[in-house]
Amino acid sequence: MIKYSLQCPEGHRFDSWFADGAAYDKLVSAGHVACAICGNTRVEKSIMAPRIGTGDSTAPSGSPDTGEATPAGPLSQPLSPAEQAIAALKKKVEETSDYVGGDFVKEARAIHEGTAPSRAIHGEAKLADAKKLLEEGVPVAPLPFTPQRKTN
Repeated sequence: MIKYSLQCPEGHRFDSWFADGAAYDKLVSAGHVACAICGNTRVEKSIMAPRIGTGDSTAPSGSPDTGEATPAGPLSQPLSPAEQAIAALKKKVEETSDYVGGDFVKEARAIHEGTAPSRAIHGEAKLADAKKLLEEGVPVAPLPFTPQRKTN
């Protein structure tokens, strides 16, 4: 895996992970890499410094843009404008729609056909099933985050 710092023509900066450099090149040339803020697919790698582990787990991790210490780990707050925009979108989606989990395809189709009450939903679907919904005219779109699974 490799992490690249990317930038769109509007100057938005964001990071993304790729299997390797060839995977990045293939995805960018196919237009599958888009700015996390404005959606522009004309993204390029921006200058970045490699992160090399020192073995010292107490050393703060530096922000690549400012060099300032930033919180590390999975529980850190979103720092970049892109991360903040995605966090705000996730919050809005979770507050204004029903999570239907693995029943997303069935429920989206039922709403479209009028056999279920019309409402905003989000959930999980296999790529092939989501494509089939689109072919049937059901308006669906992927979310740039993983839905929070409701267990109770």
